[in-house]
Amino acid sequence: MSQNNLDLMELTKGAENALGGTELAMRRIFDGKIPRGLLEQFQIIPTRVRDLKEDKYRILYVHDLPEDPEVQVLVYGGWKRFHRIVFVSNWQAQRFIEKFAIPWSKTAVLLNAIDPVPVLDRPKDQINIIYHTTPHRGLSILLPVFDRLSKIYDNIHLDLYSSFKLYGWAERDKQFENLFRFADGHPKITNHGTVPQGEVRAALGRAHIFAYPAIWCETSCCCLMEAMSAGLVCVHANLGALFETAANWTNMYHVHEDSQEHAKLFHAALENAIRTVHEDATKSRCQSQKVYADAFYNWEIRARQWEAFLSSVAKPQ
Repeated sequence: MSQNNLDLMELTKGAENALGGTELAMRRIFDGKIPRGLLEQFQIIPTRVRDLKEDKYRILYVHDLPEDPEVQVLVYGGWKRFHRIVFVSNWQAQRFIEKFAIPWSKTAVLLNAIDPVPVLDRPKDQINIIYHTTPHRGLSILLPVFDRLSKIYDNIHLDLYSSFKLYGWAERDKQFENLFRFADGHPKITNHGTVPQGEVRAALGRAHIFAYPAIWCETSCCCLMEAMSAGLVCVHANLGALFETAANWTNMYHVHEDSQEHAKLFHAALENAIRTVHEDATKSRCQSQKVYADAFYNWEIRARQWEAFLSSVAKPQ
């Protein structure tokens, strides 16, 4: 086993089997694309600060919100313990800078990234809708809205890939048992739970619409990146960094703080997507969206950006 992999195991201790965005990003940083000699000069810490290595350049790699207990190490000038703090969106970076009075010069933004998702054969007689993120992010709004629309449109089907088992936290699924039970009993919903990433990517390639009535502030969103790369019509709220990730390519609506009003807005947006998904204008936009996502949210490109960033820290000008 390489030293890079040993370092990665240390950095992700307690989450070795997790498949969340943070864990996947750490694995990609350490997968061999960045020179080993450069990486060995750094301690890259994915939010959870435990032990700091004084003989390394210390990079705090933050995926969380500034309210998260784990990032309170930054208060009272705690950010001075790190050579740089890396964020996954500009929206997130600016929130941290304001909350913790971090100098801009101590920060960097290196966006999340994905591997491009291939487009597969999509059925023409059925509209496949997909939700492939954890249940607390919007499942409570999605299911009743989809149920109502399924009574109007016979040709829609919802594929759910939603569980905290993705992070190794199966016990947290218990509070959503009623939602999962509803999905399991619905004739137009398939509840897949947590499956290998390859299965989700294949499902994205066969889907038409990504439905995400977000009620959780995303600091970035790999699920949206994947859906954009798959050429899907992406229906989602503008909460958190979603508007930055979407880059104006998607069917985005303005979020509402009241859940009932939010559901109405999402219903209208999703129904419009269902009605227009096969129109030439929609298909053309989704093709361009895929080109953008494949170029801009690509791990091959992001690895080079990470290498350039680390090199600039190790050899300050």
